[in-house]
Amino acid sequence: MTKTSPLSRRRIAIVISHPIQYYGPWFAHLATQPGIELKVFYLWDSGAEARFDPEFGHTIAWDIPLLEGYDHVFIPNRSRRPGSDHFRGLDNPGLVPALEAWRPDAILLFGFAYLSHLRVILSRRLSRIPLLLRGDSHNLVRPSGWGPTLKRWLRVLLFRRFSAFLAVGRANADYYRSCGVPEARIQRVPHCVDNQRFQLAAPAAEAEATAWKLQLGIPQGAPVILFAGKLEDQKRPMDLLEAFLRVQERVVVAGRPGPVLLFVGSGAWHERLQARSGDRVGQSVFFAPFQNQTRMPMVYAACDLLVLPSESETWGLAVNEAMNLATPVIVSSHVGCGPDLVQSGVTGWIFRAGDVEELAQTLAGALVGGKEQLSALGLNALHRMAEYSYESATRGLLPALDRISPEIRSS
Repeated sequence: MTKTSPLSRRRIAIVISHPIQYYGPWFAHLATQPGIELKVFYLWDSGAEARFDPEFGHTIAWDIPLLEGYDHVFIPNRSRRPGSDHFRGLDNPGLVPALEAWRPDAILLFGFAYLSHLRVILSRRLSRIPLLLRGDSHNLVRPSGWGPTLKRWLRVLLFRRFSAFLAVGRANADYYRSCGVPEARIQRVPHCVDNQRFQLAAPAAEAEATAWKLQLGIPQGAPVILFAGKLEDQKRPMDLLEAFLRVQERVVVAGRPGPVLLFVGSGAWHERLQARSGDRVGQSVFFAPFQNQTRMPMVYAACDLLVLPSESETWGLAVNEAMNLATPVIVSSHVGCGPDLVQSGVTGWIFRAGDVEELAQTLAGALVGGKEQLSALGLNALHRMAEYSYESATRGLLPALDRISPEIRSS
């Protein structure tokens, strides 16, 4: 890790939409670094308190601390419909004055396509302060028409204001290059979750998972295929169900229990999935409701294979979580983490997004070797996580700050 003297301590302002379970612990980790003085500016209070989530269909309150261990402030949001799903959902007129008053040496923006972020990017009052960008967009899904082309050229113009781009992975780095960002301004800062929390929870999670599967009625010894997330269009859960139904007819191994499919989560597709499963519900297809963060290690320990068949997924941090519990994965070609985390036949497999037959073939190939083969791939997946940790992300951020130090000193 880069060493810095007390004289080179830098004040870094982080601007982000709302408290997020993946980032809060990283901010706490960053706050312990001797060369950094950190303050996080939140633009919306979702995640900080219990709130109804219309996509999950019930109230969500995260059961891990998201605001401990680092300095932070909530900037009032005047949006009529606050949220991170549309441009005007983050409308915080007090953000620029608050940043100016704190006098940061650099500002790290998580995202850019919001009204408040645009105010920071275009602000004359902040024009001498270097900006860094962290996002996870990619070009794995290429929409057609003139609209996307126009947006790309707008990004080319906006991105000229940034001094550094913190790429979470290969696809994200390619996205920046496609917008004219020079290679010298792109720094690898990998996407990560709290590896330590998941890995320390693994022994207890194994025992809890055994009891939970018994409670759900999953046959002992059956290979468990997991879908964990919102049951919504973008995640394409029906693709997985259709592929699984085909696999049931193909993968029959004498003396072994057949595979089962476990959906964990809720959403608009729940009833349709149950209807399509028919009398297989409770036999080979199982449903469990939303599980909070402290129970997710148990969820991953209960499965032998995680599948993320999304139509579009900027990264897919559920993959990081599952790999921390030594679980291999199957992801679609539109999942951003695929090029980085999923090596075919080593940590998992990748299939063409939307191709149900290819997904079925991939599932069948994954299951033919039994739980023993999946366990071996799971260990490979666990080892892969060593490069995708809060420590590795911090090691990527510090050199980016070092490279813009001349800008910091002259600002």
